[in-house]
Amino acid sequence: MKLRTVRDLDVKNKRVLLRVDYNVPISDGIVGDPLRIRASFDTIRYLLSKNCSIVLISHMGRPKGKKAKEFSLCHVAQKASTMLGHHIGFVEDCIGRGAAARAAHLKPGEIIMLENLRFHKEEEANDPKFAKELAELADVYIDDAFAAVHRAHASTVGVTKYLPAAAGLLVEREVKTITEALEHPAKPLVAVVGGAKVSTKIDTLNNLMKYADKIAIGGAMANTFLAAQGKKIGKSKHEADRVKDAKKIIASAKREGVELVIPTDVIVAKSLTQTKLGRLTDLNNVEADDYIVDLGPKTVAAILNPLDFHGSVIWNGPLGVAEIPAFAHASLSLAHNIIESGAKCIIGGGDTAAFVDDAGLHDKFAWVSTGGGASLELMSGQKLPGLKALQD
Repeated sequence: MKLRTVRDLDVKNKRVLLRVDYNVPISDGIVGDPLRIRASFDTIRYLLSKNCSIVLISHMGRPKGKKAKEFSLCHVAQKASTMLGHHIGFVEDCIGRGAAARAAHLKPGEIIMLENLRFHKEEEANDPKFAKELAELADVYIDDAFAAVHRAHASTVGVTKYLPAAAGLLVEREVKTITEALEHPAKPLVAVVGGAKVSTKIDTLNNLMKYADKIAIGGAMANTFLAAQGKKIGKSKHEADRVKDAKKIIASAKREGVELVIPTDVIVAKSLTQTKLGRLTDLNNVEADDYIVDLGPKTVAAILNPLDFHGSVIWNGPLGVAEIPAFAHASLSLAHNIIESGAKCIIGGGDTAAFVDDAGLHDKFAWVSTGGGASLELMSGQKLPGLKALQD
């Protein structure tokens, strides 16, 4: 995929509309994981080096087209300003006279951040008038919000019809890293796919068949595969209407010669909210009132043995209910196995990125994506609207 990038545009002395993804966790005005904020700084610094002025735009949460204090970007702007070490002014709307006036009077080197795009329902509707109002704030448009490029919204697609447009350095690196991990991996390539639903991963699993030597299934979606094999899963969450799809994927892996790792031992609990450790069992001894909450050590070892593995890994989705520490042991064991093996590993964003960040392991992996849904769709071979709009 050949993208126009910020290096391909003449941005010197220009006013830049920079789409970032600052949709970060925030509580009582305190920003949680700042990964996405920090990830935008390479592009911001590049633009500042070109004597640009910058208008930052982003969404936050799902306010459904209405202003809501808890979804304001004001605290995020303050956090970004502190982290960057460069003043970022805040504007209380993203369109209208106030935003237009602030943008028009920006001097080279100055940065402002506009209020949440999704306070206007026209953003998600990709409304042309709204997109044009955003475009009128600047001379060029740069999209550095990889986590939003799978959305056909006004700020990711519509605005490109009115301004010279290109990808930022983060989007460029995300696309290049994930694409190369699939198409030119160190062999063998192991793909670890977890998460809640098979239905959201079918395209990804089918596309991975073209590239991976081994695919490991984890998370709640593994329960659907176990059901497809006729195994006991107790009260575990699964998609009964996707058992046929799981059977097709099992058959496809066999036909394509791809090793498919489905759990052989699991951790079970009587509740999905308990904090004590669960019970390790094989699949023959899962009781009727058990919930499968994590994978067992035999299954983790089958995914990757650090002593004899010299390939590469793509990992999207935790192996268990990893937000509960007692049920995160398989994910943590796999993370340490990958690190010990020295394998190049791409973490596919979302919950997996949050998990490795919380575990303090972010810097141990070759790349941790900022985009959960976007990275998943890119791995599935789909055309992402925000990227299509930036292609040469």
